[in-house]
Amino acid sequence: MSETIDSLLTESRKFPPPPEFAAAANASDPGIYGEADSDWQGWWTGWAEKLDWFSKWETVCVWDQPFSQWFVGGKVNACHNAVDRHVLRGNGGKTAWIAEGEPGDIRVFTYADVHREVQKVANALKALGIGKGDRVCIYMGQGPELCLAMLACARIGAIHSVIFGGFSAKSICERANDAQAKAIVTADGLWRRGKVIGLKKIVDEALEMGCPTVEKVLVHQRVGAGGPEQSNWKEGRDIRWGEAVDPQPADCPCEPMDSEDVLFILYTSGSTGKPKGIVHTTGGYLTGTMATSKLVFDYKDSDVYWCTADCGWITGHSYVVYGPMCNGVTQILYEGAPDTPDKDRFWRIVERHRATILYTAPTAIRTFMKWGEEFPQRCDLGSLRLLGSVGEPINPEAWIWYHEFIGGGRCPIVDTWWQTETGAIMITPLPGITVTKPGSAGRPFPGVSASIYNEAGDDLLATHGAPVGGFLVLKRPWPSMLRGIWGDNERYRQVYWSKFSDAYFAGDGAKVDADGDFWLLGRVDDIMLVSGHNISTMEVESALVDHHAVAESAVIGKAHEIKGQSVAAFVILKSHVEASDTLNMELRAHVAEKIGSLARPDDLYFTADLPKTRSGKIMRRLLRDIAEGRVLGDVTTLADPAVVAALKEQHDEKEG
Repeated sequence: MSETIDSLLTESRKFPPPPEFAAAANASDPGIYGEADSDWQGWWTGWAEKLDWFSKWETVCVWDQPFSQWFVGGKVNACHNAVDRHVLRGNGGKTAWIAEGEPGDIRVFTYADVHREVQKVANALKALGIGKGDRVCIYMGQGPELCLAMLACARIGAIHSVIFGGFSAKSICERANDAQAKAIVTADGLWRRGKVIGLKKIVDEALEMGCPTVEKVLVHQRVGAGGPEQSNWKEGRDIRWGEAVDPQPADCPCEPMDSEDVLFILYTSGSTGKPKGIVHTTGGYLTGTMATSKLVFDYKDSDVYWCTADCGWITGHSYVVYGPMCNGVTQILYEGAPDTPDKDRFWRIVERHRATILYTAPTAIRTFMKWGEEFPQRCDLGSLRLLGSVGEPINPEAWIWYHEFIGGGRCPIVDTWWQTETGAIMITPLPGITVTKPGSAGRPFPGVSASIYNEAGDDLLATHGAPVGGFLVLKRPWPSMLRGIWGDNERYRQVYWSKFSDAYFAGDGAKVDADGDFWLLGRVDDIMLVSGHNISTMEVESALVDHHAVAESAVIGKAHEIKGQSVAAFVILKSHVEASDTLNMELRAHVAEKIGSLARPDDLYFTADLPKTRSGKIMRRLLRDIAEGRVLGDVTTLADPAVVAALKEQHDEKEG
């Protein structure tokens, strides 16, 4: 990679905060950026003081690069801050969760209900022999019991490790063994597109592969028929949720945890194939998630907030369970798919529960675009006042569609950049302050120091100023940062701290425009070197989606004997648009017109779908294998492996 990333795509549309929104916003003074920067430890201390502590810390931050400690010596409990304190302050009657199952069942939990139930679950875990420091894997569908299991672990000081309910038995086995889990909490099944996925059966398969440390399996009976009775039930090891939890007393004191005690381990994919167990501790993580939730989502007491992420991912940890609940917010939990029974399910949920804040992924937004605006237009979305985006860079046309058809042109959009490793949002608009730009993540959150480095480790933003492009780094510690990789501190140093000696780097490229706004360009290994120019795949994808016929695209660099790399594009068309050679040529010309002939795709494939992980991320590595005619790599983490086979067949026909 050369010193900077060439930025070819220009975006000039700007959206200032609506005056009435700005007037009532939790953050409305731009001066907070300077204040937080001049005393960043003091800034974070102010937020930590908004939590309940059993005993206060002695030292705010100890930084022994690459390891940080925050609020050292303080005693705190995550479950107390998410649940108990709201009840103790007289807010137990406030709704915590509106939980909607895919079949249409709705359950409502107040904070008092959660307080009662989480104590019973905590006592059940204790009765199964789980105590402080023990690891508990949780493999369930998105619903109240998953959240209760997480909070119950936090309450008694056990370390939870949530595994997404779409992962395989092998994935469960790997994670349980790496964490040396003592128990697994699961369900008989979950609903997905009208079908039952048998979770307990998958857990049984994992245990048969060999998980010697797992002593107990706690099974919630979510679906009933096809439940545990039809799985490999083992008396003594397997315990039904109702039998274990229902008889327990609703009285379980919170365990005082050291601020640096581990709260959870969350596994993320590694380039070597072995998942990385990202470690987050208690006090700093709660501080970061509470602060970002309050300012980025602008929570008000009357809000009904919906983050569509599953708790199998970091977004579900930070912005379903811990951040929102520490702020005492009412939120929606939804178990199922967005197209069941019809493609308007999300919008029916917004309408039914009068959601005011919606936080979802660009992948989902582009899927909704593909389906067409007729589905949101069936529903009354007038309750919405703020929209959010998370998971990957959002292309400008998806941003505009989201703004117009979901937000009715009136809702600010917070496009957030962060990672499993950062724990909390790092770069984001503040909706009462930021003039947003479609596709830009805005500025670093107050107290966060981000910059742009080149290959040599020079701070280009500090020495050259903006506009500039290159490697996105974080230059100083922040409270919610990962504390390492479970059981492998050397791997932690190698993965995140070996490229630059003085900064955290996790693989993303970015540009900063003349206004100081950051634009994420995707993983640096997704940067194409075309005739000596570094071109972001995201910019070419955005140019393609700008065309009226395109719903989604993925772009990769393909080896080329003259150019070094050429551009290959995979395109999903909107409903009712027919693929043709004429449209193929039109799209390639559209890219050239939009961002320059250098970026014109040499190859363009029409496809019904793209190879995505179960979290919705596009596996460009597999697209590169297809385009270059290589043997396909591992496809076990894909949501639908058949997509790759269909694309490979199309490529082989074209080449043949």
